[in-house]
Amino acid sequence: MYTLYAIPNCDTVKKARTWLADHSVDYQFHDYKKQGIDRPTIEHWLTQKPWEELVNRAGTTWKKLPDAEKPADAEAAIALMMEKPSVIRRPIIEAKGKIIALGFKPDDYENVFSR
Repeated sequence: MYTLYAIPNCDTVKKARTWLADHSVDYQFHDYKKQGIDRPTIEHWLTQKPWEELVNRAGTTWKKLPDAEKPADAEAAIALMMEKPSVIRRPIIEAKGKIIALGFKPDDYENVFSR
């Protein structure tokens, strides 16, 4: 079973969810806005990806942050992601504890889910 971590109103997430539905991929949806995100999950992700890849620097949440609040290291990034989950790049899709997709690109999804 796959878990898709995201927020429902994000355009990229909507595209990813449409792609998954069109390709009959079953998943659980983890809504950051309603369910939040915990430190152990973020720390686990950081064993697979650097914090710089997990933080969405192109998003509105990041752009609105004062420079003083932008993280300079993993510990500060963890705190920011827990406080403002909208700053996490999305969607993140996990299977068996491993990140298998970060963001949405149809070609990447084709490769990941056609196995």
